[in-house]
Amino acid sequence: MMPRKNLLLASLSSFAIVIFIFFISFTIHSLTTSLTNIILLQQAPLIVNTQFTLLIGIFTRPGNFDRRHFLRLVYGIQSTPIARIDVKFIFCNITNREQRTFVSLEIMRFNDIIVLNCTENMNSGKTYTYFSTLPQILPTRYDYVMKADDDVYLRLEPLASSLQSLPRVDLYYGFVIPCPSMNPFVHYMSGMGFVLSWDLVEWIRRSNIPANNTYGPEDKLVGQWLNMGNKAKNRVSNKPKMYDYPGTNGKCSHELIPDTIAVHRLKKWEQWINVLRFFNVTKQLQPSSLYSISYD
Repeated sequence: MMPRKNLLLASLSSFAIVIFIFFISFTIHSLTTSLTNIILLQQAPLIVNTQFTLLIGIFTRPGNFDRRHFLRLVYGIQSTPIARIDVKFIFCNITNREQRTFVSLEIMRFNDIIVLNCTENMNSGKTYTYFSTLPQILPTRYDYVMKADDDVYLRLEPLASSLQSLPRVDLYYGFVIPCPSMNPFVHYMSGMGFVLSWDLVEWIRRSNIPANNTYGPEDKLVGQWLNMGNKAKNRVSNKPKMYDYPGTNGKCSHELIPDTIAVHRLKKWEQWINVLRFFNVTKQLQPSSLYSISYD
């Protein structure tokens, strides 16, 4: 039989071993948990306390690959702390086999395309399909939804600033037509880029007024829908900050100005270059031994 002293020592030794194993296990668990939390924090998206959300739907056609890639650059380098702004390209069903393949690659890479269930058109319901479809397909609502052309340059920071203090409901915002008019309650907003609050988007989806009136100049139709439905009591025409490129459209055009929100009718690359250089868009390009770029 083991002496009582040796038995006590053996018991203490066993207890010490158990404590040591527990300590090691606890330490490993704590380190693992800490590392996991660090990794999750690194992977988690940065939460920005934005004041509102805006979806910009740029109307284009499936075959306009070069224009979409260019606009991705133009909007990809812009940001604003005021709002979360998502830019999507909007077109109807794709019937061309080649375009199906290329657009599929775009979606896989950029995930910024919405394909509507319609036949590609200008004045036969694409705008109605766009607004009426969004509440059914989007995973979340936006405060505002914009319809814009693919020949317009939008400056997102001034755009967000101009929307910041406006109502979040019953809002119709843009560039009122006719060009000389300053009254947003007469006629309609130009298709260069107009904004509706989300409640109006939902109204378009469920109302028979737009559903039964979809053929004709679509931007003009939107104004008619809202008038017939007694909607959009909050209307804002942001002239002269939204306009057509100088010399392209009579009284809708004027010279480029520093506080511009939107420049429309940019049909030629030379016009785009003039606009981007006027606003010094590449000013944040950092010097590097990998490239040497100089401007006239």
